[in-house]
Amino acid sequence: MSHKAGHQARKRFGQNFLHDPGVIERIVRAIHPKPADQMVEIGPGLGALTEELLAVNPRLQVVELDRDLIPILRTKFFNYPEFRIHEADALKFDFSQLAVEGPLRIVGNLPYNISTPLIFHLLEQSGVVLDMHFMLQKEVVQRLAAGPGDNHYGRLGIMAQYFCRVQPLFEVGPGAFRPAPKVDSAIVRLVPHEQLPHPAKDLSALQNVVRTAFNARRKTLRKSLGTLISAAQLQGLGINDSLRPENLSLAEFVAIADFLAERGVSGTEVSNG
Repeated sequence: MSHKAGHQARKRFGQNFLHDPGVIERIVRAIHPKPADQMVEIGPGLGALTEELLAVNPRLQVVELDRDLIPILRTKFFNYPEFRIHEADALKFDFSQLAVEGPLRIVGNLPYNISTPLIFHLLEQSGVVLDMHFMLQKEVVQRLAAGPGDNHYGRLGIMAQYFCRVQPLFEVGPGAFRPAPKVDSAIVRLVPHEQLPHPAKDLSALQNVVRTAFNARRKTLRKSLGTLISAAQLQGLGINDSLRPENLSLAEFVAIADFLAERGVSGTEVSNG
């Protein structure tokens, strides 16, 4: 079976294989891999990006769920003895186990159907990460980078920016993939903060406040956060309770979460989703 034509992209894995050499070269330039880096690629697919990374970093490790791709990758890269394939679901994978010799540089053309939960999973492990470069649906990159008042601003962007500096790099059209997706894509760089700019006293309280607020993003804070905090308490924190969640900064969400944490309201005790 030819590995070029033999594997059909699978819908259930959300596979769209990258094939445009110019785009691949541009991604590798943006990542700027070095031989000693602890590099991990998520979802290598047929190995188009993998090939370029291995040429610089022969110790590359990859996490791939589709077991039909693994023999293709083994055959294609048989002459790289240090190349390691982890057959696993990246959503459940413990990336910290790979960070034995230093922090990880994680890259991937992420399947669109799991990109948001996967980013949340990786943010939880950001302590072992040096940086991350991902190909994502353009709208997901917009959500990651959005600030207060932006239509794309929400839970994903707030939590990503809590842990990381978010830098959109460039857009990629559908023609760079097979099969071509119906949407534009973009490359984003996420660099975990050495020191959190707005550390929360209780991370679960922050996650709960943000989730609760954006479950009712069209309502005022008085209503959307009514189960957690009163209008008077919001005003006491210097926050206008008639604003909508999309108008609040990360620092203000942390202030609300810290207020609740001090009163013993954790993220698990009070939650409406």
